[in-house]
Amino acid sequence: MDYSLSEQQEMLKKSARDFLSSESPKSLVRQMATDEKGFPPQLYNKMADLGWLGLNFPEKHGGTDASFLDLAVLLEEMGRACLPGPFFASSVISGMTIMELGSESQKQELLPKIASGQTIVTLAITEPESGYNPDKLKTNAVADKTEYLITGTKILVPYAHIANYCICTAKTSAGIALFLIDGSSSGIKLTPLKTIISDKQFEAVFNKVKVPKKSLLGKEGKVQAQLQQIMLKAAVAKCAEMVGGAQQVLEMTVDYVKERKQFGVPVGSFQAIQHHCANMLIDIDTSRFLTYQAAWKISEGLPFAKDASIAKAWVSDAYKRVTKLGHQCIGGVSLIEDHDMPLFSKGAKAAELTFGDADYHRELVAQELGL
Repeated sequence: MDYSLSEQQEMLKKSARDFLSSESPKSLVRQMATDEKGFPPQLYNKMADLGWLGLNFPEKHGGTDASFLDLAVLLEEMGRACLPGPFFASSVISGMTIMELGSESQKQELLPKIASGQTIVTLAITEPESGYNPDKLKTNAVADKTEYLITGTKILVPYAHIANYCICTAKTSAGIALFLIDGSSSGIKLTPLKTIISDKQFEAVFNKVKVPKKSLLGKEGKVQAQLQQIMLKAAVAKCAEMVGGAQQVLEMTVDYVKERKQFGVPVGSFQAIQHHCANMLIDIDTSRFLTYQAAWKISEGLPFAKDASIAKAWVSDAYKRVTKLGHQCIGGVSLIEDHDMPLFSKGAKAAELTFGDADYHRELVAQELGL
């Protein structure tokens, strides 16, 4: 079985690495942690010019019609660069949601604007008590003639402060529904949340927010199964980011232990350090294989639920192991905030919990096995 990238994917990988190395250095990443917006708009516009913001959107909707596997290649490089900004929230998960559940008019209206960078869309699914579990959803939407009134609280809503629209889950009399809410609607209160990686996450409180019935995404009460599939695709996309981060950690570590000397020899000559680096490589290669296998199945339209959960369960733990060993090999200097390593070790912890942690996905795998 051939797991090598195609010529076009290799070109995408190289061009993305070159671009992000020059346009998004780690100094910029640290700077954006304290920036009000959390990302440089000029960089986002350049990404739009490269076609990245609509990479896997249909051509008729302003995209390049690339596959999910192509998207995974790009996301791996973004994870390597710790790229700040709303790309994942807007172009990946919100874009997928609109592509799969939106009407043709909604797609024509929103996808070209997302691809051009004119519009940013975020997703509000997680709640304080229910997490990602739709069965415990408390946000409700009450029908009132030509509109709905939405009331509830969402947490960990990325880049909500700059989003033009928010895709929100809520319960109606018919079941779970998805609503496309204008970010400027009255009745929305945003509160920034302090996070381990200082990304822009918000609590969003909806107080009888009026949403036109035409803003429904998909059919009311009929979206739960599709939403679960979208969340699994998002988990695979997050895995691709994590693989890129882990690969960069290994390369940083190897470069360091080749140069750092103790007792007159490079520390990389010590067997314990060599074993650490070997274990890091095993975790990374396994993570990449599982991630790309799931991404390939998504691209080919094959059943992918079990593969997605296997990947997320494994990569969530593996990325943390890699960063832990990286810290051990490099030593105390890797713990200071001016070093690049904390960007990855903190990012590993945050990514572990995003779209379900390892325990959550192991449970899904068990269900897929009929246990």
